[in-house]
Amino acid sequence: MTDEKKYWIGFNLVRGIGSVRFKQIQSHFGDLSIAWHAPIEILAEIGLPERVMRNFAALRAEIDLDRLYEDILKRDIHVLTLPDADYPTLLREIDQSPPVIYVRGSLTPADEFAVAMVGTRRVTAYGQQVTRDISTYLAGHGLTIVSGMARGVDALAHQHALQAGGRTIAVLGCGVDVIYPPEHRQLAEAIVDNGALISDYPPGTQPEGINFPPRNRIISGLSLATIVVEAGERSGALITADFALEQGRDVFAVPGNVFSPASRGTNSLIQKGAYAMVSPQDVLDVLDLSQVEDYKDARQVLPADTTEAKILQVMDFEPIHIDEICYAVGLPVEKVSATLTLMELKGMVQHVGGMRYAATRELSGK
Repeated sequence: MTDEKKYWIGFNLVRGIGSVRFKQIQSHFGDLSIAWHAPIEILAEIGLPERVMRNFAALRAEIDLDRLYEDILKRDIHVLTLPDADYPTLLREIDQSPPVIYVRGSLTPADEFAVAMVGTRRVTAYGQQVTRDISTYLAGHGLTIVSGMARGVDALAHQHALQAGGRTIAVLGCGVDVIYPPEHRQLAEAIVDNGALISDYPPGTQPEGINFPPRNRIISGLSLATIVVEAGERSGALITADFALEQGRDVFAVPGNVFSPASRGTNSLIQKGAYAMVSPQDVLDVLDLSQVEDYKDARQVLPADTTEAKILQVMDFEPIHIDEICYAVGLPVEKVSATLTLMELKGMVQHVGGMRYAATRELSGK
């Protein structure tokens, strides 16, 4: 897959090729490397518009995909494509998932427990206080905070999540190597250290107004729910809420002063059926995430694959030699040894010496 990723990047660079046309190309050719080298007239057969084919032909003639991919990796930018196992699960579930996302920082399984927090750039004192309380509380309860690193509510949500010792993800309307707004450079680096910067725009893409509304579908797509803190009647935060509803995700809105322009959007959302969020605990209750740390612990110790499952079936409190485990599961010692090492790191088994292993008390039901 690594070699093929350069072709995913290549098609991602072509203006006019989004998730729908990406799927068309994949379905027709089966292999993106074949599609990349196909004659233009063959691409025309699948119905690509003439302007898109012109864009593709010009790009293909001038770009060196190997050099481009190498340059991206040198800058510590990870490239995730839809077939990758570590592509975010929640994002994969939405319609028109971005075929390629670029990541600075890291995504972890814990980020499946994520909520989006969005709102106006012109945040009021009330909005600042609410944003601080919500993000601090939810991050402190193990939820990853997702937002767009914009001025106002977005930046505050990231900052307070980090201050609470939590994880946070910023979805950008530019390349992950382009910091916008520029005064958030220090914030961006802190996010990289304790979460991730994500974009479906290729590195080097500059921030343009048309980029931001589409990126909002990724903010909501990465999240179990979207919380709108403050929003005017035409706020971009309302676009994120609309995407969340289309994706079948819950929407929460913070009630506000009926005379405040900053609360017109949120109050309207509540009128239309969004959850009125009067306490951050409301989010945990509605999503049934009050025991999110327990859920994470449980996921950590569940078998990751059939090999782990087979090994667990033969484990007990009484130590068992690795040779006996190999015989019982019918696998070579190299495979069993490597799997046991991972299981020990996860707290599933313990090595008691002499190549003998025992199940941990929490996992054994015998």
